[in-house]
Amino acid sequence: MAVDYTVIALYLAGMLAMGWWGMRRARSKSEFLVAGRRLGPWMYSGTMAAIVLGGASTIGGVGLGYKYGLSGAWMVFAIGLGLLALSVFFSARIARLKVYTVSEMLDLRYGGRAGVISGVVMWAYTLMLAVTSTIAYATIFDVLFDLPRTLAIVLGGTIVVAYSTLGGMWSITITDMVQFVVKTIGVLLLLLPIAVVKAGGFAEMKAALPTSYFEPLGIGGETIFTYVLIYTFGMLIGQDIWQRVFTARTDKVAKWGGTVAGTYCLVYALAGAVIGTAAKVLYPTLPSADDAFATIVKDELPMGVRGLVLAAALAAVMSTSSGALIACATVANNDIWSRLRGKVTGAGSGEASDHDEVKGNRVFILVMGVAVILIAIALNDVVQALTVAYNLLVGGLLVPILGGLLWRRGTVQGALAAVGVGGLAVIGLMWTYGILANEPVYYGLLASLAAYVIVSLATRPTDAAVLAHWRARLAGRETPEADPAPETVPATATG
Repeated sequence: MAVDYTVIALYLAGMLAMGWWGMRRARSKSEFLVAGRRLGPWMYSGTMAAIVLGGASTIGGVGLGYKYGLSGAWMVFAIGLGLLALSVFFSARIARLKVYTVSEMLDLRYGGRAGVISGVVMWAYTLMLAVTSTIAYATIFDVLFDLPRTLAIVLGGTIVVAYSTLGGMWSITITDMVQFVVKTIGVLLLLLPIAVVKAGGFAEMKAALPTSYFEPLGIGGETIFTYVLIYTFGMLIGQDIWQRVFTARTDKVAKWGGTVAGTYCLVYALAGAVIGTAAKVLYPTLPSADDAFATIVKDELPMGVRGLVLAAALAAVMSTSSGALIACATVANNDIWSRLRGKVTGAGSGEASDHDEVKGNRVFILVMGVAVILIAIALNDVVQALTVAYNLLVGGLLVPILGGLLWRRGTVQGALAAVGVGGLAVIGLMWTYGILANEPVYYGLLASLAAYVIVSLATRPTDAAVLAHWRARLAGRETPEADPAPETVPATATG
């Protein structure tokens, strides 16, 4: 294992070095939180793929393949579909808004007053996403070094918190780009073909397993529908995803770069399911499906290659964890703390106190990072925590966000009603049906939609000046009056 340990150690040291490099570039709020909105198509595609494909997509995706066969790809496939939908239909407009958070977008669209409530819901979601990613370190470090769970969480979490705090989005962008390359080589180019060969090829796999393992809908129609509802729609509205959209250099980069990343996710989904299916042939009686990834890596790969593939799993976890952490800290600072103090720090605010802005956001990342590590140590049932977060996110925020983008008649009262009714319905139904039941998100989403439409129609339309300003920002202009000639249109508004 000495060679494998060396590969992992070099990888972790490189992550810290990237954090130090990012610290030298993050001189303003824009540089720290959204990488100066300067990412080109290559960097944008790689980092977007890295943030959405985390430990659940890698270790969990292989586990679903072990349990259900090729149809186990549907969870990660739903993530890819969501990213494609976001990129094709919404990302260009989102990028032109020049905001930092989803709640700032809601305030722009509805004329204020929606920020704190939506910020609390988004903060809870990003916090739990960071916690569950941090817990995944325990699985990987247990395979690598046979470390106790708590020590593994502290070790992995400290590295992520360190480079995220130092350089903000620049550090996370560079490390995610490295992680994207490592995942591509480790999972797609090495583990996938080796697993299939070790299992005897597809013909042997088909002969050894039930036919249900090779049926595209074998996992069940209701399960697929739930995956699409939670993960596909969750991709459309998550702060961790939107914050990456804000890093795009232009709206074209956001649209086409995201489309490439979404397509990559579909390939990654199928690869994970195939690896899991091969593991079922090789190890038919594993105690847990989630052990399939670590087992096939540990037993079937040669040294050095094994270290690289485990580094790929570590990369998947770290990219999601760091992205969720900076999203959580951004929402806590910009949407909750600053608003409670009566100081709105939107994209239109001045940059006169850039140093203080960076320092404040750095402090919030550090505080949120410590909180994430402590919660990860204390928490046992990760699936339930993440289910609660996703149910609240989709049930409470999907309707007012998409409604604001698609329906002019939506009002701030309707948005607040949708958040409140949808959130309370989800919580009440989880209490009735159980946290892991499908009904809470189904009925909670319907309740949120009904509240949004009824209250919006029953209240006065949004002020014309607010809508005019909103349309101007969607077009890439700061004010409705600003209508520059074609030769003076900013680069970020072209295309």
